Amino acid sequence: MKAYVFPGQGAQFTGMGKDLYENSALAKELFEKANEILGFRITDIMFEGTAEELKETKVTQPAVFLHSVVLAKTLGEDFKPEMVAGHSLGEFSALVANGTLSFEDGLKLVSQRALAMQKACEITPSTMAAVLGLADNIVEEVCASIDGIVVAANYNCPGQLVISGETSAVEKACEAMKAAGAKRALILPVGGAFHSPMMEPAREELAAAIEATTFSTPICPVYQNVTANAVSDANEIKKNLIIQLTAPVKWTQSVQQMIADGATLFTEVGPGKVLAGLINKIDKEAATANA
Repeated sequence: MKAYVFPGQGAQFTGMGKDLYENSALAKELFEKANEILGFRITDIMFEGTAEELKETKVTQPAVFLHSVVLAKTLGEDFKPEMVAGHSLGEFSALVANGTLSFEDGLKLVSQRALAMQKACEITPSTMAAVLGLADNIVEEVCASIDGIVVAANYNCPGQLVISGETSAVEKACEAMKAAGAKRALILPVGGAFHSPMMEPAREELAAAIEATTFSTPICPVYQNVTANAVSDANEIKKNLIIQLTAPVKWTQSVQQMIADGATLFTEVGPGKVLAGLINKIDKEAATANA
């Protein structure tokens, strides 16, 4: 079965999507529609902007989403997903790809998500850290032992887990992870504690926008970050998407479940090759490709 996966924040690069814009009339039309919806020329930043400009929250999330979704739309008849998944932000791209959300609604939600997360980041100093070389259960136990808010946020692949929470608690957890035998525990250059309880204000804000958006029955199941299971019911997809901001990204578990359910080829659609790399670490036998 053909599985298509969509990357999240961090995959952006200067020049992303430019070849699509220049070589496909459909891509150009979609990019221009996006400029209109967002109220600024995001294409200028995507094609010619600096790394700093691309890192702005209001730019990064819509940019990665646009690259993924426009690329999927230009694949035409070749694009026949039998299952989809996206890492964090990438879940929105996956939901446009499988027909749950329209292009316009997906972009509006991603833009609102970015701004809501930015606001939440400004309330309390918070951050994330990558922990390498420890079993998931040890990471969870260490987080639970720390005073303050720090939780397992991204289960990326075995031996690579990202933790998230209050800056002081994350710093303490990093020291404790090293003491517990982690190869590395390093603070990441992110704006705040995504996929943790610190995102509750953003979740509330985004929940209202998601509730007001039409979700259609998809053409194939989406393996959602929150459950790591196949979901095809529009209302259930909506409910899981609302929880996603404060819940961990179960990427390892999602990929394992997709393989168990018959995925034979994972094609990454969007900027970079991060997910293909993670999938190969989750299952060395998994076949991966880039669109």
